[in-house]
Amino acid sequence: MGVIQSFDAIVLGAGAAGLMCAMEAGKRGRRVALIEHAERVGKKILISGGGRCNFTNLHCRPENFLSANPHFCKSALARYTPADFIRLIEKHRIPYHEKTLGQLFCDRSARDVTALLEQDCGAAGVTTLLNTRISGVRRTTDFIVTTTGGAELRAPALVVATGGLSIPKMGATGFGYQLARQFGLTIRECRPALVPLTFGTQDCRRYAPLAGVSAEVAASIGKRQFREKMLFTHRGLSGPAILQISSYWNNPQPLAIDLAPGLDATSVLRDSNAARNAAAAKSAFRAILPIRLADCWLDAHTPPDWTNRSLTSLERQLHHWEIVPGGTEGYEKAEVTAGGVDTDELSAKTMESRRVPGLFFIGEVVDVTGHLGGFNFQWAWASGYSAGQSL
Repeated sequence: MGVIQSFDAIVLGAGAAGLMCAMEAGKRGRRVALIEHAERVGKKILISGGGRCNFTNLHCRPENFLSANPHFCKSALARYTPADFIRLIEKHRIPYHEKTLGQLFCDRSARDVTALLEQDCGAAGVTTLLNTRISGVRRTTDFIVTTTGGAELRAPALVVATGGLSIPKMGATGFGYQLARQFGLTIRECRPALVPLTFGTQDCRRYAPLAGVSAEVAASIGKRQFREKMLFTHRGLSGPAILQISSYWNNPQPLAIDLAPGLDATSVLRDSNAARNAAAAKSAFRAILPIRLADCWLDAHTPPDWTNRSLTSLERQLHHWEIVPGGTEGYEKAEVTAGGVDTDELSAKTMESRRVPGLFFIGEVVDVTGHLGGFNFQWAWASGYSAGQSL
């Protein structure tokens, strides 16, 4: 039998949510153990935002989140807002800037954010255990966490902040979902989100040569639409517009893409004095689309003639390119995992299990998925803070 250590709370996972939770609980005088299987804390923080960490979004609203219960995130997001995290950033004198659409990034490096969280956890007396793998969790009067090294940690509260399945090369596993099932909680089906989409076989042959071409588009599924950049890849489609809409896509659902939102490619052709032929059409399309995309699009959608009716149909196709993706690039390329611990199982105020007192789930492991642009970090901060305040 290894050494038995007692704490007020044990937090599993030293990502964004786990660090915030441990820090807040420690500030309140709780003896906290923060367990991380990797060799350092915040590995996903460090790679986020191109290494500069898109740590929040000024325009964060509940509407920016996907969940089976769209109201669940409201309480936590109201308790800990972007302004609260910005105050923490400014307190540590970390320089930052706003990019498009309210996205905030570190000026220097994402390491500034992990250093901030590590420093505040240390100041709050949090015991951080790195390179520590868990062999089992059980519950008597306390939660008992056993490590592969033979150590035993006990606490009346256990917080699961183990993340989702996305980016397995960073160490992502399904451990949090296994724990939830072990204690009888329901899991909403998980799937890759904020992920590139792949072409079906026919579309791949036709559009793969456009790899590297990007354009501003409006991607839609039903009433949900995102107008941002789209990027053609060798296997399919990526870029912010596609990553955003991917969270709402279910195979074999069609995806509608407006390749030239707000623009009219054929208006010059419909002019009574204009030439109407393939060369004129190519010139008109090249004026509003990247050249390679314009040429490829017209080759694939050449009208039978150049009548007004055919031009109207060509314009309509340009603004409503319906494509059925072959699939996604999977968890390897997904920024987050959609689905997770059913929010009906948790208190929206504290993140505590309704059926297992003292058991909490926060961050990505919960069925709350943000849009691209800092929203998932804000959910991590908010859910971690809410749990930390109730420990």
